[in-house]
Amino acid sequence: MYLNEEKKALFNTVKEFVKKEIKPFADEWEQNGFFPAHDLFKKMGNLDLLGITKSEDFGGMGLDYSYGLIFAEALGYADDCGVVTAIGVQTDMATPALERYGSEELKKEFLVPAIKGEKVTSVAISEAGGGSDVSSLKTSAVKKGNDYIINGQKMWITNATQADYFCTLVNTSDDKPHINKSLIIIPSNTKGVSIGDKIDKLGFRSSDTAPVYFDNVCVPQKYRIGIEGDGFKMQMEQFQEERLFLAASILVSMDNCIDYTIEYCSERKAFGKNIIDNQAIQFRLSELKTEVEALRSLVYRACENYIRGEDVTLLASMAKLKSGRLIREVADTCIQYYGGMGFTWENQAAKLYRDGRLHSIGGGTDEIMLRIISKYLKMIK
Repeated sequence: MYLNEEKKALFNTVKEFVKKEIKPFADEWEQNGFFPAHDLFKKMGNLDLLGITKSEDFGGMGLDYSYGLIFAEALGYADDCGVVTAIGVQTDMATPALERYGSEELKKEFLVPAIKGEKVTSVAISEAGGGSDVSSLKTSAVKKGNDYIINGQKMWITNATQADYFCTLVNTSDDKPHINKSLIIIPSNTKGVSIGDKIDKLGFRSSDTAPVYFDNVCVPQKYRIGIEGDGFKMQMEQFQEERLFLAASILVSMDNCIDYTIEYCSERKAFGKNIIDNQAIQFRLSELKTEVEALRSLVYRACENYIRGEDVTLLASMAKLKSGRLIREVADTCIQYYGGMGFTWENQAAKLYRDGRLHSIGGGTDEIMLRIISKYLKMIK
């Protein structure tokens, strides 16, 4: 993927923003289990960073997804996967279907303020009994006049405690699982919507994650995105951007982790010489740098195909699979080279170790990615 001057400028803008507005506060936010999404997103909206790929008609920049990918990669300089993923929910997970299939009225009410950073969004898909298995979701929406009455609950919802609305996948009929679902916007202040306690997570501690409950929630049918019953298809399309975002967003974090480790090992001594002078360590860190660069190339290739209108489900799934496994490998190796200091809470390798584990679970588990890949390779009928 060619990086023209505009993409380089965008990359540097995002890099400088996160190094000023996120990285200095990341430890505090992690300790608090919370980051100020409304404040941060408003600052990003003021710089036009939340609508890079969205239509200019609704306040976006109207650029192709390669610019969105550059945005995702540059966010990695924040060195905090929790905040970065929360931003990705706003840009790449809760709003793509809204922009593509939502009515003009719906986009004016919900997409425009999301792009401006005036509203925090969330995508409510997973349930306690069905995360990666989207087809098994139980939350239902029943028509009543011009409204939907929604009942059910969602689990592992990013931005849940701060979200102004949820892009929610629900069953709108008793038809087959792939054609009975719809995406519906549910404002968080609607009567019957309640947010559970924040989940005490292993990693991603700066990002608020909680269950969301819907008890006879009434929303107008005009809050449905697109045609009733097309929700599953729309969500599968959203997953392409979500998985590319997730893979791209940790490239810099892995590069940084390796660089920090090289720096540490260059100063740390054992048996009379610097740790970095051990050829085994040199070779291993060189290998990991190569792996990160290979993943970057895969992500870039998938993005190029995507902006040409091709189906990149296979490549996006491969990138998501590889990124989730590689981030664990990088973090685990770097912790080892830190020695005892690696087993403390206060270094980036340990933080990446905690945060990185989710990348093989969230957005579709490794097993789901492998199943998709196997299907595209015609091993599954």
